[in-house]
Amino acid sequence: MESCPGKIKVPTDEEMEALAAMKSIKNRVREAKQRLNSLKAAENDANSKEMVELEGELASLKAEWINWEEKRQKAKKERMILLGHEEK
Repeated sequence: MESCPGKIKVPTDEEMEALAAMKSIKNRVREAKQRLNSLKAAENDANSKEMVELEGELASLKAEWINWEEKRQKAKKERMILLGHEEK
């Protein structure tokens, strides 16, 4: 990433993309957890398949979150380097 003249956008477009994706993931996790909790409260064996699916979805969302968090941290580091606050 090369420096360009003028002001650097804070947060950068890459950081904004990551933050938007993370916000979306957070909302999906919230919905999945609410549904999972309501299924657990019902304690019905018929719900067990959906509960397993929701738990799998939560695990997938966690992995997706970690991926976006890494991208956000990388974009943050690049911005800090461009601003002269960190070295490569």
